[in-house]
Amino acid sequence: MLKVILVGVILFCSTLTQAKSIIVLGDSISASYGFEAQYGWVNLLAKQLSVSHPEYKVYNASISGDTSAGGLARLPQILTRYQPEIVLLELGANDGLRGMSLTSMQQNLSAIITQAKTSGAKVLLLSMRIPSNYGKRYTDMFYNSYTKLADKNNVTVVPFILQGVALDKSYLQADGLHPNIKAQTIIADHISPYVLPLL
Repeated sequence: MLKVILVGVILFCSTLTQAKSIIVLGDSISASYGFEAQYGWVNLLAKQLSVSHPEYKVYNASISGDTSAGGLARLPQILTRYQPEIVLLELGANDGLRGMSLTSMQQNLSAIITQAKTSGAKVLLLSMRIPSNYGKRYTDMFYNSYTKLADKNNVTVVPFILQGVALDKSYLQADGLHPNIKAQTIIADHISPYVLPLL
């Protein structure tokens, strides 16, 4: 009987050690702003992976309104707690919406990537756009920042994650900025093909 219990404990511990973490570090787009988290793209992605890659568990460390500086400040605790294999980095939009320095944003995101990679995690950069009323020069510079960051830090960048959503009012909430529940499957399906090669 003792032998059976010991074998069970060993198997249980083995299962725990095999679990791998994926962290989503983002803002309101990933934090399911305006509806329950279970309907958000992060949870939908987690459900997909639970079937295809059950050894991975997705944790959402996103906070509505967060900036690149906020994500950088929170990162050490997140890395220590979850020891992620992969970090999906979705930050910067609030920097842009507040007209903050793009240089500072890039420095913060670059520092996040560096720290995550130093901890042993792979990083996937999720790019965002800001509304055109901020002016073509600024909006182009903002969006191009993600490609520059990806090239500089040798990570993969996902093209605009609200592609097919941002310009369709049927997929947006009343504020015209945040995607609604209907859009979440589109977002998850857009990001998923970029996550799979990292597993």
